[in-house]
Amino acid sequence: MSGGGIKPDVTFAKAAHGTLENAQMRRNLRHATTTIREKRLRAVAEVADWQELRTHGAAVKDHAMANLGQYLEELEASVQRAGGRVHWARGATEARAIVAQIAHSHGAREIIKVKSITTDEIELNGGLAEHGIHAVETDLAELIVQLAEDRPSHILVPAIHRNRSEIRELFQRKLGAELLTDEPKALAEAARVYLREKFLTTKVAISGANFAIAESGTVCVVESEGNGRMCVTLPEVLVSVMGIEKVLPTWEDAAVFLRLLPRSSTAERMNPYNSFWSGVREGDGPQEFHLVLLDNGRTDVLADEVGRQTLRCIRCSACLNVCPVYERTGGHAYGSVYPGPIGAILTPQLLDMKDKNANTLPFASSLCGACYDACPVKINIPEVLIYLRGKVAADKSPNIESIAMKSMAWIMGDARRFEMAIRLARIGQGPLVRDGAIHWLPGMLGGWTSARDMPAMPKQSFREWWRNRTSHPPAAHDPAGGPIAPQRPEEAERP
Repeated sequence: MSGGGIKPDVTFAKAAHGTLENAQMRRNLRHATTTIREKRLRAVAEVADWQELRTHGAAVKDHAMANLGQYLEELEASVQRAGGRVHWARGATEARAIVAQIAHSHGAREIIKVKSITTDEIELNGGLAEHGIHAVETDLAELIVQLAEDRPSHILVPAIHRNRSEIRELFQRKLGAELLTDEPKALAEAARVYLREKFLTTKVAISGANFAIAESGTVCVVESEGNGRMCVTLPEVLVSVMGIEKVLPTWEDAAVFLRLLPRSSTAERMNPYNSFWSGVREGDGPQEFHLVLLDNGRTDVLADEVGRQTLRCIRCSACLNVCPVYERTGGHAYGSVYPGPIGAILTPQLLDMKDKNANTLPFASSLCGACYDACPVKINIPEVLIYLRGKVAADKSPNIESIAMKSMAWIMGDARRFEMAIRLARIGQGPLVRDGAIHWLPGMLGGWTSARDMPAMPKQSFREWWRNRTSHPPAAHDPAGGPIAPQRPEEAERP
């Protein structure tokens, strides 16, 4: 199905080997992430209480998740009081069927969409196509991806892997646009001309949701282009698909995230377009509103004491823009609509740690910690990565690596065994040492030296040096050069 999904087709390592060969993509990514990263640092530096704001945001999300059932029921009641309808979807199949049924009930063969990673997660576009309904992406980057029959590679900027000349050629071929230049203004105008007719003639629109406020039933979408505002105001029918973790208790809570999100994502002080709607109002905006509350594995993540912090994510993409692994491999290597560090911990959990390819994602990290420092809601991504790696390892059948690790644990669990191993290693390394280093190791160990040299074992270990030092302490000397007799502890001068 078009639109993505969350299940990787191959392991991360195999996919990364393919994407690393695309030099143009790497150049595009390096330029884009470096630019966004520098702008974000300047925007964040303007907020004196940024760290306190991050702590507050994390606390709000944790509170909402700890009381999720209560706030979801409150949200449902508030939406219904405002004239909207609420649907509950346990998984992707159920959510697609709900949206398709709503579109069919209005005779819609074409719908327009606001950029929504949640609808990509459930492969909504492909699901609607199976029912004879064509979904038109109205976000510029999402439109580029759709026209290219491609997959998103970034949470915030789905077409970050493409440059202007590629987009110009695509618009000429797919939209019939006559473009004499690849200047951004010209490209945006070509998309605007194509989309304007869709905005004015389409009866049904689909959106995601950045947040939903339980106390009022208000749904929120923030964006930078204005296409979202057109989608949530012009059509007769609006359907919003929302992950259940997006609920917030109050308007005051939403205010926290409206400060955190734009600076973390687009490095703006405020999103240009902030759309809020509560149910329906006669003669103003859509006259029929549906809110689809999607689980799709989220309650399983919530049940995990360590992994549940992943659900704090507000999809800002700050972690992607600082990740050295993402910058080099690109989003497609992750095989999920959730790429980068957040995808490395979210995708395996949404799939309940049962997908062998998704379970390689926690290893797609150097554990440098930059993602944790950048996250506006303080998700400790390195902690979750290590935790998930442990779960993957625990589920594996015994192999050479696991046997070797258990052997190492046994050796290092006893000082005498450890020292004996050190002495044996010092003897055994002899034929491998050249110029004080080991440049080649045999068999499976060769993976270590394929990209780095290994220091040779020293002639004396720290333990041996320390033992010799304490058994033969060096004599102290006075300024005149004579030896000083060692003092007994009780004779030593006290501070």
